[in-house]
Amino acid sequence: MKYRKLGKTDLHVSAVGIGTWQFGGEWGKEFTQKEVDEILEKAKEMGINLIDTAECYGDHLSESLIGQYLALGKREDWLVATKFGHHFHENFTRTSHWSAKEVVKQLDDSLKALQTEYVDLYQFHSGSDEEFKNDDLWTALDKQIEAGKVRHLGVSIGSNDNLLQTGLASEVNAQVIQVVYNRLDRKPEERVFPSCEKQELGVLARVPLASGFLSGKYKPGVVFESNDVRHRQEEQEVAKQLKLVEEIQRHEVPEGVNMAEWALAWCLRHPAVTSVIPGCKDVKQVELNARAATLVTDKHPQAVAL
Repeated sequence: MKYRKLGKTDLHVSAVGIGTWQFGGEWGKEFTQKEVDEILEKAKEMGINLIDTAECYGDHLSESLIGQYLALGKREDWLVATKFGHHFHENFTRTSHWSAKEVVKQLDDSLKALQTEYVDLYQFHSGSDEEFKNDDLWTALDKQIEAGKVRHLGVSIGSNDNLLQTGLASEVNAQVIQVVYNRLDRKPEERVFPSCEKQELGVLARVPLASGFLSGKYKPGVVFESNDVRHRQEEQEVAKQLKLVEEIQRHEVPEGVNMAEWALAWCLRHPAVTSVIPGCKDVKQVELNARAATLVTDKHPQAVAL
C-alpha cells in the first residue's frame, strides 16, 4: 500500500480507501455484521486506513455496522470520513436537512452510530450551491472542530464540474474535495482538479470503478435487480457505457492485468487525486482493490513513506 498526505491536513491516507454505500443495502445485498467485520479486517490487513461512509447510507446503517467493528478496539487504526445533509427513508428516498441545528444533530447521531468521539473528515454531501452558501452552517461546523468532534471538513460535490463549491472550499475551511472520477467520466480534469491543486486540497475519487462497470464483470444486456441502485439507470445508457468498457479493455488495459485494478490505478495516476474509495461486496474485492496500489509508480506530490 502507498500513503499520501490528504491536502493540507495532517492525515496520511492509503491510496486506496474503502467506500461503504453498499453497507446501506442499496446495491442488491444486505450485509451482516460478520461480513462487514471480515471486509474491514481484510482491508486493514492490506494496508487500507480510510473508511468513507455517510449518514444516509441507510438510516445511519452503514455507520452502525462500521461502528460495531470500531468498538472492538479498532478505532486508532482508521481514518473515518462521513457526510451530512440528508435523511434516508425506507423506500430508498432521501430528504435534505441543511440547517446548522440539523447538521449538528446529524453529527451527534453519526458519532453515536460510529461509536467514536470524533470523525477525521466531515463532508458536505451533494448539496446545492444555495445550501452551501450558508455562513451559519460553516460557523457551527467550525465550533464542532473546536469541540473535538471533527478533525477536518470536506465537500463531496454532487456535480463533478461544480466549480463554485470547489473554488470556495478554502473559504469555508474545507480541505478535501470528494468527486466522481473514473475512466468513463473525466470531467473533473477540466476545472475541478486545477482548482484543487491551486488550493492544495486533498481529493477523494468516488465511483472510481464507474458503479462496477469498469470491473470488467458486466456485459451489454445485463439486468440489475430492483433492489440494486443501478436498476434506476436507463438501459440504453448502461449498454452504451458497457460497450465503451469493452473498447477500453481491448485497447488500454495491458494483457494479464485485472481491469478493476487497472481502473483504480488509472485514477491514482492523476496528480490531483489523493485516494480512490471503491466499494466492495466481499473480502476478495477488497484484495483486488488494494492491489491497485502496486500498479502505481508513486511520484505523487503528496506521497509519503510511513
